[in-house]
Formats: sequence, C-alpha cells, structure tokens
Amino acid sequence: VQLQASGGGLVQAGGSLRLSCAASGRFFSDYVMGWFRQAPGKEREFVAAISRGGGTTSKADSVRGRFTISRDNAKNTMYLQMDSLKPEDTAVYYCAIDLRPRGVETTTTAYDYWGQGTQVTVSS
Repeated sequence: VQLQASGGGLVQAGGSLRLSCAASGRFFSDYVMGWFRQAPGKEREFVAAISRGGGTTSKADSVRGRFTISRDNAKNTMYLQMDSLKPEDTAVYYCAIDLRPRGVETTTTAYDYWGQGTQVTVSS
C-alpha cells in the first residue's frame, strides 16, 4: 500500500484548503482511513478518520465544524476539506490507512501505513 498526500500550501487565516490522499493497491474500500497532523516540536495528533464506506466519521474537537473528511472509493482517494483555517492549524498533514477489520480509530498506533505528509501553513 502506498499513500500520496497532496494539496497543502500557504493560506491566510479564515481561508480554505482541500487535501487529497491517493492510495495505490486493491480493496481501498475495505480500509478505514485517517488524517493526522504534526506541528514543529509537537507530537503527531489525530485530525479525522472515516469508515470504509464513508458513513461514519470521527474528528478532533479542535477541527469539528471546520474540517470535513470524505472519500471516493471509486477513485481510491480520501479528502480533507479545511475551512476557517487558523494559525494553529499549521502543521504537516499525514494520511494513513488501518488494515485491520474494525471501526474508526483515533490513535496513531492503530494505523499501518502513512503517506509522506503535506505542509499546511496558515498565516495570521
């Protein structure tokens, strides 16, 4: 499994970005997917995750109401729509995949493969 994250960039506070995570391999729709982020000097933290069919999502309190996670299984791609961005959202954003057959997980240890990360910088 290979994951390729893209869509990061520099945006002013209050702006929007849409991240994408393209997955290689078969049976993409069989796996829970997640987004995490890591700011300089901080641990990697959970942002959002989505179930295999897309019907169940989980989001961190810090992004609820501003970020939307979705997936298109026909395109093997997951998305993170980020609106009303704040300077504290600045981080490297990583997508990840959980290969085990279970519900949505929010811890880094639950995920098996990670993308390379994409930088999101929000200026004040």
